[in-house]
Amino acid sequence: MSGVGIGQRPENRRQKTVKVMWTAIWLAYLGAPVSDLLHGGHAVGVQVLGWIGLVAFVVWYMLLLFRTGRGERTRLVLGSLAVLAAESTLLALTLGREWLVLFVYVAIASGAALPLRLARWTIPGASALLTAMALVVPGGTSFIAGLLLPALLGGFAMTGVRELVRTTIALREARATVAQLAANEERLRLARDLHDLLGHSLSLITLKSELAGRMLPAHPDKAAQQVADIEQVSRQALVDVREAVTGYRRARLAPELAGAKVALTAAGVDAELPGEPDPAHLPEDSEAALAWALREAVTNVVRHSGARRCVVELLERQTLDGAVLELSVEDNGSGGPASANAPGNGLTGLAERLEKAGGTLEAGGSRRGFRLVARVPVGAATDVGSGA
Repeated sequence: MSGVGIGQRPENRRQKTVKVMWTAIWLAYLGAPVSDLLHGGHAVGVQVLGWIGLVAFVVWYMLLLFRTGRGERTRLVLGSLAVLAAESTLLALTLGREWLVLFVYVAIASGAALPLRLARWTIPGASALLTAMALVVPGGTSFIAGLLLPALLGGFAMTGVRELVRTTIALREARATVAQLAANEERLRLARDLHDLLGHSLSLITLKSELAGRMLPAHPDKAAQQVADIEQVSRQALVDVREAVTGYRRARLAPELAGAKVALTAAGVDAELPGEPDPAHLPEDSEAALAWALREAVTNVVRHSGARRCVVELLERQTLDGAVLELSVEDNGSGGPASANAPGNGLTGLAERLEKAGGTLEAGGSRRGFRLVARVPVGAATDVGSGA
């Protein structure tokens, strides 16, 4: 990603550059002090000191904004704001009313760098200092109306942005915690299911093996019966394990949609996907077939199409044969995989999987690029296989 999102710190040089450029846009309002230095008729020594003061103010301001949210001590932030306010006061008193705009940046920095419980006092304080300096500096009263409102609104707007950043970070951490808890719960469920499936069977196999061993010298016929029972129990345990693994591997629409979003975004494709589906009324085999179709289509978009945009739609339609759920994946690339029409490729296997679920597959070029449409019945499933 070229930018840095809300609540995220710049992690590389490019993201830092983007943040510097975005922050520097608002420095355009320092045009008044710059114009005063260039055309204010000040002596050369005063101009030099003015440029030094302005550069020092901007550097201090940028450092304060960049270090926002990194756990600095409140006293350090308050001290930095005091330095900015003192420098603004000195420059305004010595160079004139054009420098009163610096107090707006002090108010904004207060909102960005301090929690609301402190910023609600420092922002009005910076605004009050602005008003006091405007009354002292010659001609400054004409600047009060144009600077006081931006100082108050800008400062408190930054407190809102700061709270939004904090909330976004907390939400991201909460989601990570939920994902970790879900993974732990899934591992516990897997362990519990395997214990329930295999615990009894393995105990029975062990018991019968011991019995067969004791019976073998004197009663080979009874030992043979125990061995036959062991074989039967083993076969049933194998069937149970296969059914359980098939259930774990069954594809679902919601995870596949989330994975498609991640894959397309990582490939630089602008993705437009539907919201989280509600497949409660959809047979499991039909949902699995659509999920596999989505995975295959997204894989083709990422690997073969060269597309910059992909639109995924999931719609329920009424046909003469009954209700169907239709998945459409369309991109604006050069087309599908080079072997799209060759037998034995992914699309052929996908068509077979959909056919087993009572569905159909359409794939081919469109006006925009390549389009894949998969349909499965919504009603009760026919004689289908999972194909997983």
